Amino acid sequence: MIVDERIITFINSLDTKNSEILEQIETEARTADVPIIRREMQSLLKVLLLLKKPARVLEVGAAVGFSALLMSEYIPEESRITTIENYEKRIPVARENFRRAGKEDQITLIEGDAAEVLKTLNGPYDFIFMDAAKGQYIHYLPDILRLLPPGGCLVSDNVMQDGDVIESRFAVERRNRTIHARMREYLYELKHNDSLTTSIIPLGDGVAVSIKN
Repeated sequence: MIVDERIITFINSLDTKNSEILEQIETEARTADVPIIRREMQSLLKVLLLLKKPARVLEVGAAVGFSALLMSEYIPEESRITTIENYEKRIPVARENFRRAGKEDQITLIEGDAAEVLKTLNGPYDFIFMDAAKGQYIHYLPDILRLLPPGGCLVSDNVMQDGDVIESRFAVERRNRTIHARMREYLYELKHNDSLTTSIIPLGDGVAVSIKN
């Protein structure tokens, strides 16, 4: 927890419910211990999407499809979402959730390793949501920048790693040190790359919002 838990509890207590299908899928995901975006992150995504009104959305990391479905409710009806997932057990669940929500025509799920899939895609995607393997964000970035047009928005979730990212590498468990180093490199690149303007926000587990210059 990187923000006072009482503040988060208060903020979330003010929130309104999602659509019935999203509430069902969120409950199912939490029961199955599938990580989905936190309530405060959901609220931020809704606002950013309503501001941007993207025509093409790219999501890296579909899981069971919750966030793609959430985004689909806050973009223009004619807009399209492409989402990538590599975990075989979650792919059929995501596809079924898209079917249940009647969103198969709006959301395209591509199976495979995001590092390979991204190389095959053609942009532009004017809104990109990064929520996959945290240690891979830095490796995805060159293709993300290629696919993002000027004025496009990149949202990177979970960039604080439960606060570990601010610690010395020696204070981090040995098995997490590679991810720790790569995330710090990723955040540095977001803030220092001349083609991006980035704000790192202590919300949820940390989110970076970047606009391509």
